[in-house]
This record gives sequence, C-alpha cells and structure tokens, in this order.
Amino acid sequence: MRKVILICDDEPAVHDALRYYLKNAGLDFYSVFNGNDVIPTWEQIHPDLLILDIMMPGMSGTDICTRIRQRSQVPIIMLTARGEELDRLLGFALGADDYIVKPFSPREIVSRIQVIFRRLDQISQNGGGVLSIGNTSVDIRGYEVRVNGQVVPFSPKEVEIIHLLASSPRQVFSREQLLDNIWGLDFDGDSRAVDTNIKRIRKKMPECASIIIKSVYGVGYKAEIV
Repeated sequence: MRKVILICDDEPAVHDALRYYLKNAGLDFYSVFNGNDVIPTWEQIHPDLLILDIMMPGMSGTDICTRIRQRSQVPIIMLTARGEELDRLLGFALGADDYIVKPFSPREIVSRIQVIFRRLDQISQNGGGVLSIGNTSVDIRGYEVRVNGQVVPFSPKEVEIIHLLASSPRQVFSREQLLDNIWGLDFDGDSRAVDTNIKRIRKKMPECASIIIKSVYGVGYKAEIV
C-alpha cells in the first residue's frame, strides 16, 4: 500500500517542488496551504507522514504539532526558514521526527522520509512488541509507555529512546550512538537533540517508574531498573 504524505506549507513553490520528487519515489500526497486546515485534513485522510511548516497563516506549525502529538505518533518533519539552533531544539521538543531548514533540496526531504519509514519498518519487525519491566511497559509498535497501567504521554522519539536504553539495561550509549540508532545515519543535527529528549523523558517519567534514565558523565546515558 502506497504511503501518503500531507504537505503543509503556505508557499505554492514548496508544494510544486515536492510533488515531482514524491511522485517519483512512489509516494502519494495531499496539499494544505493554511494552518487551520491541517488538522481537519489530517483527520480525514490519515496520512503516513506530515511535512509541516512552522510559519503558516492560521494555526502555527508548532501549535499543530503539539495538538497532533496529543492524539497521534504519526511522523512529522518540521519545515522552516529559520535556522537558529533554538528553533531546531524546539521542533524536537515538540515531538517532531526531523527538522529541515529552507531553502532545501527536495531530494533531501524524500531521503529523510525514506529514512523515517525504514526505521519504523525495522522497529515493527524487530522491536519485540511490548517490553515489560516491573510496573513499566514500553510498546514500541504502538508507541505507548505505561506506568502502573497509566499511559504516559511520550513523543515517538522519546518512546524509541526509552525502548533502546531499557532493552539493554546498564549499557551506556553515547550521544552519537543514540543519534545513529534513533535519528539515523543521515541526521545532520547535533547531540543536543538527544539531551533535549532525555530531559523531557525525565520530566515526564513518574518517580515510581521501574525504568530510570541516568547520565554517565563524559560518555552518555543508560537505563537502570529499580
């Protein structure tokens, strides 16, 4: 079944550039030009991935990402003319899977999309379903973490980090290893994306959880089971 991409950007040139490359890659697509139309369209067509511009008329891309993450773990690539590091970290903090700065190469976006889909396919095939440790369970296929039976609202990247670390308790993963395993070898960001997600995991994870993420000074992070 062909994957469906929802392009959300107010610039017609962006849609025109992407359509050709998405079609050649065997991907179907829909276009939205106003932020207020994104969520209704997403609810109607259930796309496999969103390309979401941060600065749009109507609802902003950051607000759209926040609202979608409250209901779904669908992959989101944030697209923006801003290149500042804080904007990149904000995109990841909101739960975006990737972040691309304009001007961009359409080939690069298609490559990033394919990396995300390959990673999700590998997780589905090799993720092992639900990882249960004490009172905490990590469902990598359903992108859901439960503590004492209650769902904790983690983003997709946060779930993947928890699952990777908890699958090898006490093994230390460097930031580079986490970037390679979670974001993929094609990711061109820096290790602060890892730190941002780890901070959010620690903030959200209940104190009673059986999985604790700890820092190893000068090396990286590990999971400990309590």
